[in-house]
Amino acid sequence: MSDAGSRSALVRRIDVRGLARVEGAGSLRVRIGPDGTTEIVEFAIFEPPRFFERLLVGRDVREVPDIVARICGICPVAYQLAACGALEAALGIRITPELRLLRRLLLAAEWIQSHAVHVFLLHAADYLGLDSGFEIPARLPGFVENGLRMKEIGCRLLEVLGGRAVHPVNVGVGGFHRAPDPVAIRGLVPDLEWGRAAALAALDVVRTFTAPAFPQDYECVAVAPATGYLAADTEAGPRIVSTAGLDIPCAAFPAHFVERHVPHSTGLHCLHTEPDATTGGRPYLTGPLARLNLFRDRLPPTARRAADAHRAHPCRDTFQSIGVRLVEIAAAFEEAAGIARACHAAVAPCRIDFAPRAGTGSHAVEAPRGLLWHRYDIDDAGLVTAATIVPPTSQNLARIEADLRAFIPGVLDLPEPEAARRCEHLIRNYDPCISCAAHFLTLAVDRPPAGPCRP
Repeated sequence: MSDAGSRSALVRRIDVRGLARVEGAGSLRVRIGPDGTTEIVEFAIFEPPRFFERLLVGRDVREVPDIVARICGICPVAYQLAACGALEAALGIRITPELRLLRRLLLAAEWIQSHAVHVFLLHAADYLGLDSGFEIPARLPGFVENGLRMKEIGCRLLEVLGGRAVHPVNVGVGGFHRAPDPVAIRGLVPDLEWGRAAALAALDVVRTFTAPAFPQDYECVAVAPATGYLAADTEAGPRIVSTAGLDIPCAAFPAHFVERHVPHSTGLHCLHTEPDATTGGRPYLTGPLARLNLFRDRLPPTARRAADAHRAHPCRDTFQSIGVRLVEIAAAFEEAAGIARACHAAVAPCRIDFAPRAGTGSHAVEAPRGLLWHRYDIDDAGLVTAATIVPPTSQNLARIEADLRAFIPGVLDLPEPEAARRCEHLIRNYDPCISCAAHFLTLAVDRPPAGPCRP
């Protein structure tokens, strides 16, 4: 903390100029006034927008899944599945139950590898007072090593289904370009069963971690799964629900939620505008805590018993999110093992053919970090004319700032490095994917009025 210029020695600031152990680049600025009130809380994202939505305009719909996968190297599958679902809705494509099941398996693989990276390399160090996940093995032998093996299993499953672990190339509108090998899928069952047991063992370790008690009154928002716990795909179209009673079809998302620019960040803030849009909207929570609070009864049996034994439900404290992610890793392993055991023949057809037509479609899936919403307009030639992508992190950014505003008064008496470290810990509870939140929304250009040329 440092004095804030000429105002008073009582005016203090917390500056985290480079936030570590998150995907992307961001910073935190906090200013406390002379009366002790929090004047400014800005979780600033200074990565430049990457204009993916504009880049998609004019592209053939068949190109979209490969392009949107590049939005995130950690959760490319969620972007591919959301895009495919939205484009299939616009084109009137109805994929088979077998293809839907393989998509669930693909999303489970992504949950496993993404959550494992966050839990074991990025997040656990906060609870142990360490600066890096690479310092953990000396404190907890085998903990990180098992986490890396879980990640490897998730990546191998992504390779079998998607062709490669990062930015899979086998996912297409209408299904898969090539039918995944059922023998290779079934061959992963022993590893998937090991992973479920390992995730539950890691949950026992995490229960010994100490963390601040920070319960908050969250409105939780998530995509309702058709079956099971993972929300990947549903023939009737996904519905978006909340703990406040919201229950809307996917297409109605823009009527209830709005993304806005904020002056201090290139990352957009998405707010819930219901029931009164005149208030400017309110923050809400999406991600693992939201899913568990809404759908705990849909967890696979072993994961549900673990959640109950560890009193992980209901969970209104993001400092407990590390345990919730382990419950979700166990759930993803459990669902994946069940699907893999039943793979006895290559799915046929592996992709539903379609003819281009004009239309509009939207779709939402649950990425590891939360609700991901896509909408596309396409023309008669099958070219994209408009695209909107709302990632989980932009939906959580306003909630992160609200949490920080409530959390900071409790750490003001700590030394500067410790106060900053605890604020960073709170942000990492969300596992923010900062690059995803910095995307293109609108471009306004002020031009002088037309007139005669001047020398």
